[in-house]
Amino acid sequence: MRRRYVFADEAGNFDFSRHPSASRYFILCTITTDDCRIGTDLLDLRRDMAWRRSSMDGELHASSDAQSVRDEVFDLIRKADFRVDATVLEKVKAQPQTRRSVERFYKYAWFFHFKYVAPRIVGAKDELFLSAASVGTKARGGAFREAIEDVAQQVSPALDHRVVFWPAASDPCLQIADYCTWAIQRKWERGDDRSYKLIAKKVKSEFDLWAFGSRQYY
Repeated sequence: MRRRYVFADEAGNFDFSRHPSASRYFILCTITTDDCRIGTDLLDLRRDMAWRRSSMDGELHASSDAQSVRDEVFDLIRKADFRVDATVLEKVKAQPQTRRSVERFYKYAWFFHFKYVAPRIVGAKDELFLSAASVGTKARGGAFREAIEDVAQQVSPALDHRVVFWPAASDPCLQIADYCTWAIQRKWERGDDRSYKLIAKKVKSEFDLWAFGSRQYY
């Protein structure tokens, strides 16, 4: 028996409109590892950077970190051993019933993501620890956690599993997931693949869920 660790994050928002602030894509990304060593290594790096730099307050967060910080974090990620999987949803192609509520859309993304990923990362004798970065209000966070739990029960072949919904600041492995998700989002939203190239060898799946659809619903 082995225990597999999955850390998840998402990019994009739940604004289903053509407003300039609305993201084009919603991206769900997971990293999978046999241990949490990468998190320990990230904490060591953060302490070292704090010693060398004047401002290292708060958790590491790719979208707000200085480029010099990103460079060091991505160098750590590049050398680590884990897999990355991403499911990309172009929001204008989401049918109205799919986005009837934010919770429904979130669960829909998780179902199709994990239906593919779960059988490829765990077997019938394995344990699965799944941690997702918490978002939104406490009530919404509870609904999201229940959605992930339900999906895991449906599609995971693991012998047993646990689902937790934690702030990214509480676990450095979630911050690694944030960095990978950000790199993938930059590629899809902006056509900027600079950071993506640094993790490309770790990306085992990158599935555009509605790639063959052409109808847009708003």
